[in-house]
Amino acid sequence: MTPSAAVHPVQQAVVDAFSPAARHDPYPAYDVLRAAGPFVPGPHGTQLVTRHADCEAILADPSWSHAEEPALLHPDSDVELAGSFLWLEPPDHTRLRRLVSAAFTPRRIERMRARAVELVDGLLDSALAAGEVDLIESLAYPLPLTMVCDLLGVPAGAHADVRRMSAGIARGLDPDALLTPAELDARTRAVQDFAALFTELIGRRRAHPRQDLITALAQVEADRDTLSEHELLGTLLILVVAGHETTVNLIGNGLLGLLRHPDQFARLRADPDLALPAVDEMLRHDPPVHLTTRTARAELTVGGRVFAPGDAVIVLLGSANRDPEAFARPAELDLSRYAGEPRPRRHLAFGLGLHYCLGASLARLEMEAVLRAVATRVGRCELLAEPLYRPNLVVRGMSELVVRLQEESTP
Repeated sequence: MTPSAAVHPVQQAVVDAFSPAARHDPYPAYDVLRAAGPFVPGPHGTQLVTRHADCEAILADPSWSHAEEPALLHPDSDVELAGSFLWLEPPDHTRLRRLVSAAFTPRRIERMRARAVELVDGLLDSALAAGEVDLIESLAYPLPLTMVCDLLGVPAGAHADVRRMSAGIARGLDPDALLTPAELDARTRAVQDFAALFTELIGRRRAHPRQDLITALAQVEADRDTLSEHELLGTLLILVVAGHETTVNLIGNGLLGLLRHPDQFARLRADPDLALPAVDEMLRHDPPVHLTTRTARAELTVGGRVFAPGDAVIVLLGSANRDPEAFARPAELDLSRYAGEPRPRRHLAFGLGLHYCLGASLARLEMEAVLRAVATRVGRCELLAEPLYRPNLVVRGMSELVVRLQEESTP
């Protein structure tokens, strides 16, 4: 390539931010984009929002709509990815979220703490006995998969099917232009298989109710309003994907952070009560979801820039969470960052405003259980190979994290 044909650094950073080849470390590209400005031209006529203040302003403002994301990222899709509140706006979003929240209560989630601790201990027993393990396969996947299936009431025999469907749908959240024909077909099959499985489970729970979330959602009623069958299936789909795939990545990314910052691993072992604030720092430092979209519903001004109705933006959550104007030493993992006062700026890993993650409390509970167990039971953890990453852009995480574990020695 001649110098005149060289790609401009900002253009290259846009490519790298969306490239599967850069999934292992998109943060250098984000650094270039933030330095280039708060808004950088992106694909399909969008603007990439690079800085924390502007990302926060857009996510918090209901005048920015999330409903156009399917058309923006999946314009030629022949399958509806979700009929839930994820891509709806008020009043429909308000109605559905109210109905779902009635079944997805903090009390219901808190009752799952003992189960999370039990699962983590059992998974760590096996991992420590093996010595050399893939932490994604041995811990990061089975914990949230079992937890979300327990919460919903999915029988154990169907867990492997739910994992397969969830993986196909999570990859299918990426822009269609980045997916192969095989991946598009896998998404279609996953959604169809999901609908078939959960339609059957809904029918069973209506005939024979249990103490699970499928039963609660099938029976939920507020102001004489209920979820339709289509809304119920769509809501269950997004609860499975959001409650499973994203938490897999939170656990994997967080554990990798400890491996790459041994001083922080030592701090956690010395003070296991850091586990709770450490969850927020891990969400900030290496979040499981890296971007979302919004479309202006009216003429809007953000950061001095005027957006016309219909203008679309891609909110780079991963970039916002590493913005040096919002966080001191943003590339460093500091487990005490959220432990004291004054509190730092809030991270955007769970979103903000109308579309703040409904499953945030469950994800926090599971990650806290993992960190407390690791702090008290694992004396040494050594990375044996560079992690392998899935190509996923939106829901970003590893496919393999191979380590050698050694149990904490007893006095």
